[in-house]
Amino acid sequence: MAECVVIGGGVIGVSCAFRLAEAGVDVLLIERGELGGGSTAKAAGGIRSSFTTRVNVELGLRGLAAYSAFSRDFGVEIDFRRDGYLYLLTDPADVPAIGHCAELQREYGVRSHLLDPAEAKAVLPLLRTDDVVAVLWSPDDAKATPDAVVQGYARAARAHGAKLRTGVEVTGLERDGDTLTGVNTTAGSVRTGAVVCAAGAWSGRIGELAGLDLPVRPFRRQVVFTGPVPGLPESVPLTIEMPSAFYCHREGPGLAMSFSEDDGFPGFGTRYEPGEWLPRLAELAARRIPAVLDAGIRTAWAGLYEMTPDRNQIIGESVLLSRFFYATGFSGHGFQMGPAAGELIRDLYLGRQPVVDIAELDVRRFAAGTTSAEHNIV
Repeated sequence: MAECVVIGGGVIGVSCAFRLAEAGVDVLLIERGELGGGSTAKAAGGIRSSFTTRVNVELGLRGLAAYSAFSRDFGVEIDFRRDGYLYLLTDPADVPAIGHCAELQREYGVRSHLLDPAEAKAVLPLLRTDDVVAVLWSPDDAKATPDAVVQGYARAARAHGAKLRTGVEVTGLERDGDTLTGVNTTAGSVRTGAVVCAAGAWSGRIGELAGLDLPVRPFRRQVVFTGPVPGLPESVPLTIEMPSAFYCHREGPGLAMSFSEDDGFPGFGTRYEPGEWLPRLAELAARRIPAVLDAGIRTAWAGLYEMTPDRNQIIGESVLLSRFFYATGFSGHGFQMGPAAGELIRDLYLGRQPVVDIAELDVRRFAAGTTSAEHNIV
């Protein structure tokens, strides 16, 4: 018996488990693999408030605040660094959205402003900027280590009485009409009156078990890690070129680099397949940071993004099955929004007013046609 079962042991799941347990809820977290072994394990670790919708700015700011104090609050070092985010625009059509982003952030007291290409080069001297039309500089954005965060939340959740079980897969949900009564797993059944779906890319299947359409689909994302890059400064902002979505950030003496492939068809495959992708990445990297061509590739991998149709997360409570909560579909923003997700699910579970107004993130927006896409997608 558990008051609440959390499905998924990535950063979203362990954050939810911690906040619920901290509030006195008897929590059981179930993870089919290892804690943080899904998308979190291969997250870039970026933490930002540089979004173009109010709800995302607010969620991002809560993440920045939580992670800046994480080592103090949880006793775990997560290598939190405020190296900033740098957005390079090559299409004039993107300038209004970026300008809106800067204005919106300043309303929340964030030091975000537009730079000209020469000023951007001063921030990161290795940049080539002759084709850049505008730049957004968000110096307070940051980076941290996802695995350390997962372990910190997990340890804190256990300290508050939560049970975390790995290697256990959910096979079904038990119900009496529209009332949730239990969870079936490969390790047996658990009686419970509440479930939190935090299963990331696997959330669509959990939604089906609850009779709920959670439009979350898995798409592969590939990343390469270079050898030492000549002249690489100690502080390198997470740099994003738009609209190509090429990005890079420092990893040791080199860079991690990627860009979003054509989504194509969803699937759970995480095999690294350079094919046509790697030459395109090399072309983008050479155009933006020519010095990287001398670094070579040290290693590479592929992971999964949990994508929704409007590239925004889905957070709320089902109206079809009582006490079925969901926090999923973060579309690449999950790590930075992990702290806020835990707070929001706690508030929804306890019947409180959520710390952030998330009405627009309810899954029913898709049927109602009231979606509002986020512009700053990485």
